[in-house]
Amino acid sequence: MLVVRTIMVLLFIAPSVPLRASEPTVDFENDLQPIFTRYGCTSGPCHGKARGQGGFQLSLLGFDSDFDYDAIAKEGRSRRIFPAAPELSLLLQKPSAMVPHGGGKRIETGSDEYKLILQWIKEGMPRKVESAAKLVNVTVAPDGVVLKYEQTQPLKVTAHYDDNSTRDVTRLAAFQSNESPIASVSEDGLITAGSITGNAAIMGRFMGMIGICDVAIPRPEAVPAEDYDKLPRNNYIDELVWSKLRQLNITPSDICDDTTYLRRVTTDICGRIPRPDEVAAFLEDTSEDKRATLVDRLVKEPDFADHWANKWMDLLRPNPYRVGIKAVLNYDQWIRERFHQRMPWDQFVRELITAKGSTFRNGAVTLFRDRRTPDEVATLTSQLFVGVRLECAKCHHHVFEKWSQDDFYSFAAYFKKVGRKGRGVSPPISGSEEFFYAGTKGSVKHPVTGAEMEPRPLWGEGTFDKELLDPRDALATWMTSPDNDQFAQVFANRVWADLMGRGLVEPVDDFRATNPASNQPLLIALGTHFRDTGFSLTELIRKITASHVYQLSSATNER
Repeated sequence: MLVVRTIMVLLFIAPSVPLRASEPTVDFENDLQPIFTRYGCTSGPCHGKARGQGGFQLSLLGFDSDFDYDAIAKEGRSRRIFPAAPELSLLLQKPSAMVPHGGGKRIETGSDEYKLILQWIKEGMPRKVESAAKLVNVTVAPDGVVLKYEQTQPLKVTAHYDDNSTRDVTRLAAFQSNESPIASVSEDGLITAGSITGNAAIMGRFMGMIGICDVAIPRPEAVPAEDYDKLPRNNYIDELVWSKLRQLNITPSDICDDTTYLRRVTTDICGRIPRPDEVAAFLEDTSEDKRATLVDRLVKEPDFADHWANKWMDLLRPNPYRVGIKAVLNYDQWIRERFHQRMPWDQFVRELITAKGSTFRNGAVTLFRDRRTPDEVATLTSQLFVGVRLECAKCHHHVFEKWSQDDFYSFAAYFKKVGRKGRGVSPPISGSEEFFYAGTKGSVKHPVTGAEMEPRPLWGEGTFDKELLDPRDALATWMTSPDNDQFAQVFANRVWADLMGRGLVEPVDDFRATNPASNQPLLIALGTHFRDTGFSLTELIRKITASHVYQLSSATNER
């Protein structure tokens, strides 16, 4: 018994790095982390949750390679790795169910994944292989497909590296559908069409990068081409909608009657029902352009400005008892005045995010009285004005997108120098005046690395001068730039949703690759039109309401 115990002690104090080849071949980041992610080890219900599982924590979906390496190779005196006898390592025995494992059996003994982990341990658990290439992007093939009901389609995921090499990573990729009833996807990447007509986006994710396959499921009954050719085309909106319906074998309803149109357009544009005199005058009008004339009159009414201002008051208004009733009333008045002025949207946004002054004199600064830290302002402005929900990236890499903590805190750094003077808020009732200005101090630090973050836009080449007194000016320039297509598209999408009942991107403030527009060409065209007309809400409404699509009846037809 003493001999056995002595042998065991010698095994456990054996050198942690076994004999190995001069150059390791298994890279932790490229080869091992995809395995842990693919088989759910880094998922929220398992070791990827906030406090891990069974004393073992990994980063959510493997987005922090250094953290994961330390957890596996160093934590607990490296109890999960047994270099002297690699096959006895918990890192292999747990997922292969050689010893009890709360997550069940994840990999088979002798499988490719098992052998790769085993080889890594034998090579001394290197953090990095010097010659290893860096992952650049991921593609999914096919990237678009039209399927019949119940038809299947396998996907292939390819990883592209900075040395121009590629690798088939389908086996290690994670898949997800944004509309499973329309098209579902298996763990192995096999798409199965349902029996519902529509579109779905299938995501293939590998190591924090994603590729998308757009799936269209048309009605099985074909529609003659001449049925679409004879449809009215009042403007580009009709052409792009008919093209989409043609792909899905759907034909539109007939045009609505005058009574329906009058009620619809008055409610949509002015937020009220038509008055009796308006109804009589419109129905008696026999001119061919009376619908366009009606829209021209409605967009000039005070009701139009109040109605659309109310929408943005709802989105921007804070709790009046928290920030002060007077401050909120000034905020509401500031918004209402801009809509009555028919202010271009880019100017509205610029004035808001760069606001300075007193809450009693400039209602726009109430935004910063309510959102008192850079991270709070960042989440609101990114979601409302560029359609990006950054909240996830505040704590970890975004699960369904490319946004990292670096992206989040670099964007938040645009608001790091917002200075304030006054008593601040004092809930439940705040009534004091507060002043906001461009300060000279302030910092935003990365919560993990502690690094001080410099302002950086979410995409593109936003210019930023470190000596600039107020970084918000640089943010406003980037955000409202004519080159920033998404800024215009986000607002156009909101207006489309208000007029048509549903956004081309839905939810309207959730723009991401895994939530594509139902008609991307139309979204692009609307955004371009909005930008080219000087970011004019009035002109955008005129264009949408003039389309034949807007004037369709809600009554269904046979096709």
